[in-house]
Amino acid sequence: MIEPSGRERGEDREVRLLLEAIYERYGYDFRDYAMTSIRRRIRDRMRAEGSVTMRALREKVLSDQDALDRLLLGLSVSVSAVFRDPGFYLAFRTHIIPRLRTYPFLRFWHAGCSTGEEVYSIAILLHEEGLYERSRIYATDISETVLARARDGIYPLSAMKQYTANYLQAGGQADFSAYYTASYEGARFRQSLRDNIVFAPHNLAVDGPFNEFQVILCRNVMIYFNKQLQRRVHELFLQSLVRLGYLCLGTRESLAYSGVEDRYETVDGNQKIYRRIV
Repeated sequence: MIEPSGRERGEDREVRLLLEAIYERYGYDFRDYAMTSIRRRIRDRMRAEGSVTMRALREKVLSDQDALDRLLLGLSVSVSAVFRDPGFYLAFRTHIIPRLRTYPFLRFWHAGCSTGEEVYSIAILLHEEGLYERSRIYATDISETVLARARDGIYPLSAMKQYTANYLQAGGQADFSAYYTASYEGARFRQSLRDNIVFAPHNLAVDGPFNEFQVILCRNVMIYFNKQLQRRVHELFLQSLVRLGYLCLGTRESLAYSGVEDRYETVDGNQKIYRRIV
């Protein structure tokens, strides 16, 4: 392991002071995010804000709500795409959909939903499998800014070609263009896909369970958390998942060293799909 330099250790202290100040003032908790990732994001925000020092950035976000909102957006992980990782959705159709047909009503939690592309992906999949009308999808994120974008369901027209390709690779069964309306502003997913989605703020670092779910999706989010926060979130998901419910993680994530490994069985190791058994 490469030891951090004296400059990096000093910078890490400044990062912790900034994160502690944000938590104490506003209640947003990034203190257990992986230091390497959060340090890089704060550096990016410093350059964008024209802040010469970390202290200057701290003073700015504590006195300027707009600056805080920009920093929160920078600290939140907002990388997403419609039918991102198509193989996951193929596995979802194969392994999970048959079991879901046995439930009279379905609740899904999409934690860390970002700008919503993957939420609409699940909505489309459920629609095609005849399950959407008896489903409720709770899509949460720490950032109100990305949630507002997700609620709008508007994405660049230029992205639709790639999204269509992802959809087809994911086992799509219809004409993808039928799911959105194109205009000069972009492509907006149709209202019927949004009817059973609830977008709401939720902070995985501090907030507790709020319902029981047959499926929890939290993909490519916990890779930015340190081990302590990962274990905390896994406990939260375990409390929120019904017995025989499914947990879906990102391709670079797993249950290893989570403290709850023995509570699940692996459904698809490649696509990181797990089923709670205890």
